[in-house]
Amino acid sequence: MSGRKGGKKKPLKQPKKQAKEMDKEDKAFKQKQKEEQKKLEELKAKAVGKGPLATVGIKKPGKK
Repeated sequence: MSGRKGGKKKPLKQPKKQAKEMDKEDKAFKQKQKEEQKKLEELKAKAVGKGPLATVGIKKPGKK
């Protein structure tokens, strides 16, 4: 009865991924995404101050 059979086995270590060198297209794409994210956050901040847009909802007829 030698060896270690029970318990959780350790996963094999995988080599670390090397950082990709970004070309100009990748950098431009990342920059564009950051700008769009900033615009969305600004719009959300403005919308919070105004309140909900659709307040009508479903109207239920009442008894007369």
